[in-house]
Amino acid sequence: MAQIAVVGAGSWGSALSIVLADNNHHVKLWGRDEKQIQEINERHTNEKYLPNINLPENIKGFTRIKDAIEGVEAVLIVVPTKAIRNVLVEIRQNLKSPVTFIHASKGIEPDSLKRISEMIEEEIPQIIRKSVVVLSGPSHAEEVSLRQPTTVTSSSIQISEAEYVQNLFMNRHFRVYTNPDLIGVEIGGALKNIIALGAGLTNGLGFGDNAKAALMTRGLAEIARLGIKLGANPLTFAGLSGLGDLIVTCTSVHSRNWRAGNLLGKGKTLEEVLTNMGMAVEGVRTTKAAFQLAKREGVEMPITSVLYDVLFNEKNPQMAVEELMGRVKTHEVEDLSL
Repeated sequence: MAQIAVVGAGSWGSALSIVLADNNHHVKLWGRDEKQIQEINERHTNEKYLPNINLPENIKGFTRIKDAIEGVEAVLIVVPTKAIRNVLVEIRQNLKSPVTFIHASKGIEPDSLKRISEMIEEEIPQIIRKSVVVLSGPSHAEEVSLRQPTTVTSSSIQISEAEYVQNLFMNRHFRVYTNPDLIGVEIGGALKNIIALGAGLTNGLGFGDNAKAALMTRGLAEIARLGIKLGANPLTFAGLSGLGDLIVTCTSVHSRNWRAGNLLGKGKTLEEVLTNMGMAVEGVRTTKAAFQLAKREGVEMPITSVLYDVLFNEKNPQMAVEELMGRVKTHEVEDLSL
């Protein structure tokens, strides 16, 4: 039995806490909202994020990061990308001994263009950081909390650390594979949110399965192009954190990014969409970061480019689709690696 801090008491942090608690680990779940943490400790529920789900009693809530990370052997980061650096600073100021850092957030930081593992390495000195592991794959918090079958990937440049995380989480409902391709796993997990925005947008415009299939397939091609340019293994994008995560995020109403794209397709402004969602939509920030990253690396990402214009330059969604369909003709297989 391990003692694990889970930093982020939203839907995904709470669902992963359930997995850890089911495996008899002692979970210290941190969140800033005092009423939410009181509810977790007294009623063993988190109704705002996981309605009608009972939390195991070996999940304890904390509002101070100092208390949540005291005595733990691993820290699991599950907060929106925009909050990660601030949270890491708090952890750095209060951590007394080295721990394994795990993150299950999905995104890239705009402007710095850093992956989350790189952000952790920048903010947490090696003296208090054993390693960085990413946990990613096709997984809706709602289904994980119901203990429905789920498979994900644990990735680290140190395979022993990936296996350590595999052992922490794996059970008969939650299967974990290891993959040494940290870059590919993070890029696949982050960029699929962009394509999910596009999938929702096509639905909002009234298009059918043909459009969705085309968007997902060509979206995976541009995710792979960028990932390979950054040093990822091409096979990763055919796996759980590539194709698998893309399928689940582009085809389910559980997906915040799909729902946000759907509202955009129906004519809502970005400000209206984000207000309506009430929770972080990682695909929005990631679209900006991926657009910047593609320009820096000289990688063609047409879907990302037109979505960037829809989100940040007020391009009409219908015109964006027409622009994609009117691109210069090319070969499919050759285009996968260009």
